[in-house]
Amino acid sequence: MTSGILLVDKPQGVTSHDVVARARRLLGTRKVGHAGTLDPMATGLLLLGADSSTRLLTYLVGLDKEYLATIRLGVTTDTDDAEGATTATRDASAVTDAAIAAGIAALTGPIAQTPSTYSAIKVDGRRAYDRARAGEEVELAARPVTIHAFELLATRPGGAVVDLDVRVACSSGTYIRALARDLGGSLGVGGHLTALRRTRVGPFDVADAVELPDPREHQDAAAPALRDPAAVASELFPVVRLDAQQTRDLAHGKRVELDAPDADVAAALTPDGALAAIVELRGGRARVLLGLPTQEVLP
Repeated sequence: MTSGILLVDKPQGVTSHDVVARARRLLGTRKVGHAGTLDPMATGLLLLGADSSTRLLTYLVGLDKEYLATIRLGVTTDTDDAEGATTATRDASAVTDAAIAAGIAALTGPIAQTPSTYSAIKVDGRRAYDRARAGEEVELAARPVTIHAFELLATRPGGAVVDLDVRVACSSGTYIRALARDLGGSLGVGGHLTALRRTRVGPFDVADAVELPDPREHQDAAAPALRDPAAVASELFPVVRLDAQQTRDLAHGKRVELDAPDADVAAALTPDGALAAIVELRGGRARVLLGLPTQEVLP
């Protein structure tokens, strides 16, 4: 199968684009995309799409995420993470557990978050991190995000700094290093992110992901197994079954009558279980949002 979704466990020190390049070589196709990157220092779950399944990625980008992270209180950096230069230090050893709990509670739920200056957000056509590295002043607007869970797992004092191991479940678009910065700021000692691992994207768990070897160093590495796009879509959306004629009609852009409840997004499957299309269901009719190639379509 050359079309499908690939769950990858990204190692530390490798860019997300490096992972995409590895997948292209291992799968033997140039058409590989991602549903959201991770910074080089981060590890964990990346969702990739190959060939026609790259078109499904637009429905994966906005899924909720979950992370394990370490926040260091007492040190501020210009990038809000461990890869940046230190801009300030303060003794965090006197910060109380109660203050930490209150700071975490204030950053839980719907919040307005200002992304890190060194983020990939575009400002007048250029990435914010490119402008910041060029010495430009970068002002990013706060944006609404939702922190579903911000859980303190462990507190590890270390002299003037305090490390907090946390679990964060959040909406798409949340910057965990901005959470670290804002928590440290609210406690008056500053803070930054020292470790980050993405453990979940929507229903997909890093425990089910694979590590991709570098094919330049492992030339006999086998191609990784792809997830069937129909199975992926069925995990995300309601499912409607088509007969052969309905499959042909959808493929030709016709609206199809279906005995199914209304849904903004649904997975339409062919008689043999392949993904024919992503559709909108209204009043018993299906309208194609995204068509995919199937073997059921006849000329």
